[in-house]
Amino acid sequence: MAFIGGGNMASALIGGLVQTGTSAASLVVVEPVSEQRQALRERFGVQAQAQADAALAGASVVVWAVKPQLFQEAAAPCARFVGGALQLSVMAGIRSAAIEAATASARIVRAMPNTPALIGQGMAGLFARASVSGDERALVERLFAPTGRSVWVADEADLDAVTALSGSGPAYGFYLIEAMVEAARRMGLDEAQGREMAIQTVLGAAMLAQQSSLAPAALRAQVTSKGGTTHAAIASMEADGVKEEIVRAVLAAQARARELGDAFGG
Repeated sequence: MAFIGGGNMASALIGGLVQTGTSAASLVVVEPVSEQRQALRERFGVQAQAQADAALAGASVVVWAVKPQLFQEAAAPCARFVGGALQLSVMAGIRSAAIEAATASARIVRAMPNTPALIGQGMAGLFARASVSGDERALVERLFAPTGRSVWVADEADLDAVTALSGSGPAYGFYLIEAMVEAARRMGLDEAQGREMAIQTVLGAAMLAQQSSLAPAALRAQVTSKGGTTHAAIASMEADGVKEEIVRAVLAAQARARELGDAFGG
C-alpha cells in the first residue's frame, strides 16, 4: 500500500494498519517534508521517500492524503506508476472524475474522515465508483476500522453533506465546549474546572445518545423539567434560534464543500 502524503490522516491510517498486523515494510509513503519522513520512519518503521518512483508500482492500493490544492502537483509524477491500483482518497473537494483523469484509474473510493480518527473515534463517509469490487470495499472498511466508524453513501454528491456534518463536525463540538468554558468563567469557576466539566459533559451526553434507543430530542426532554434550570437554558436558546442557526451553519459548510469541488475540477 502506498500513501501520497504523510500528514495526520495518513498517520492515523498507517497506525491502524500496523496495530492490526500489517507489515510496516509493505507500506510506502511519499512525503516531501524531511522532518515528517523521519517521524514516519521512527514511529511506524515504514518506507518514507521524498519523491515518487517505481516503488509505487507494486502497490495494490494508493491512498491520496495530500492537501486538495496540491493534488495535481503530487499526482503528476505518480501517475505512470499507480494506474493499476485502487485509488483511495481522503482529500476534501477532489471529486472522483478528477482523480480518474490524473491517475487513469476508474477504481476509486473517496473517504471523508475527521480528526477524531487520530484517537480511534473518527467518523468517515465512504463512496465507491461502480468499478470498485466488493472485496475492495471490504478492504477499505478494514482500513478505516481502527480509526472509528464508517458509512457508505450511494451518491458522490452526498460526500459534501458528510464533509459538512462529520468532517467539519468536530469543530462544532469544540465551539460548544469553548462557549461552555466561557460561561463557567463568567460564573466564577476557574478555567481548569470549567474545561473539565464542559468536556466530560459533552462526552457523556454523546455516549449516552449513542447507547440509547431514544432520539436526541427525547433524551433532552427527559432532563428538561418545566420551570427548571435546564428549561431556562433551552428556552433561551430556542428564543435565540440557536438550533436553526446550527442547521444553517452546517448547510453553509455543505455549500462550501460543493464550491471547492467545482473549483478543483471534476
